[in-house]
Amino acid sequence: PLETHEVNATGTLLLLEQARAAGVRRVVSASSSAVYGDTPLPKHEGQVPQPKSPYAASKLAGEAYCAVYSRAYELPAVSLRYFNVFGPWQDPASEYAAVIPKFIRLALRGEPLPVHGDGLQSRDFTYVDNVVEANLLAAEAEVSGVALNVGAGARYTLLELVEHLQQILGRRLEVVHEPPRPGDVRHTQADVTLAARLIGYAPRVDFATGLARTVEAMRAAEEAAVRDG
Repeated sequence: PLETHEVNATGTLLLLEQARAAGVRRVVSASSSAVYGDTPLPKHEGQVPQPKSPYAASKLAGEAYCAVYSRAYELPAVSLRYFNVFGPWQDPASEYAAVIPKFIRLALRGEPLPVHGDGLQSRDFTYVDNVVEANLLAAEAEVSGVALNVGAGARYTLLELVEHLQQILGRRLEVVHEPPRPGDVRHTQADVTLAARLIGYAPRVDFATGLARTVEAMRAAEEAAVRDG
C-alpha cells in the first residue's frame, strides 16, 4: 500500500507541481475505473467512488490533486478513468499482467487459463486505440478539474472472454478455477456520456475486433521469439 500510494498519489502530485513550475498548458492524468468499487452499472461520474483496494484509493487521490491544481493554480488537468485497457504489446508475464494478454499467451502455448472465482465477473474491456484517442481529445478540449470515463460501454464475463478466444483460435481451451482474489471488483461497465459531451469521445474499436487484433499481434510475437531462438 505504501509503495502504491507513493507511485500513484505522490507521483501525480510531483508531476503536477513540476508541470505548474514549467508552465505546462494542460495535464491529462491516467486514473482507473477501480475508483468506483462495486457501484451500480453502468458506472458514471456522478456516483460516489467506493475504492476497494489501496490501488483504487491512490488513483482517487491522484484525481483529487488534479482537481485541486485546476482550481487553486489554474493548471488545466483532466483525469481519465480507464476501463480495463488491452491491446498488442502488453506484458503477459508481469506480476500485474492484465487478464487478456495473460490468457492469450497461455492459450497460444496450450496451457490452462486460470480463472479466479466462478468466471462470471465482468469487465468493460477497452481496446488501446480508443484510449489513445481519448487522451488526444482530452489534451485539446477546453475542460479541466473533472474525471471522465474511458471505456467501451459494454461488458463481458471472463468465461465469455474464453469463448471469444476459442472462436478466434478455433479450438477448446482448458479453464482452471482458482479462489477469488480479495479486492477484485465484481463488474465494470462505463457510461461514457459525459466524456462524449465534454471531449467528443466515442469508442471506435469494439471488443471482438480489438481482441482479434491482439491475438494476431501476440501470435506473431510468439512465432518470432521461437524463430529467433
